[in-house]
Amino acid sequence: MTEKLDEIGSRLRELRELNRVEPVDMAQHLKVPVETYNCYEEGKLDIPASILIGIARKLNVDLGLILTGEESKMNIFTVTRKGDAVEVEHRKEYHSQSLAGKFAHKKAEPFIVTIDPKKDKPRLYNHSGQEFDYVLEGTLKLTINENAIILNEGDSIFFDSSYKHIMEALNDKPVKLLAVVM
Repeated sequence: MTEKLDEIGSRLRELRELNRVEPVDMAQHLKVPVETYNCYEEGKLDIPASILIGIARKLNVDLGLILTGEESKMNIFTVTRKGDAVEVEHRKEYHSQSLAGKFAHKKAEPFIVTIDPKKDKPRLYNHSGQEFDYVLEGTLKLTINENAIILNEGDSIFFDSSYKHIMEALNDKPVKLLAVVM
């Protein structure tokens, strides 16, 4: 994974420089300390999917270019076959796969996210836009702006993701969900 982080960080730096955006401006846009942003470019930190989406929007590029180094070319449809999804480091607690990496000019980013049950409580986070989550397996506790919601298999939620939120797997079993970030 470190090699992949190095590659993504290198692409981030190159794209940022090509767009003449300073690290401090990018950090401000993403609402992270400049030191954290620099660690993303240096491949020293896992990059949450929400941060990657924010970078792609700021630089006006598709997320696929950041993740794979290849320009997304599909604009009518794209098919992601089982086992071909691009792995995205969402957060340490989450394992994410991008489902539309080859589609150009997306208005939303769909992911399959697996959340492992943890003893340590994950931290709250937020990102611009909206999010739709559909639970495929397990029981999810989603806390949004101090409101705790329990979602079971087949349940879904649509919310303003600019509010602080956190996802936790319950019952010592992993949760698998379809997440669409807009």
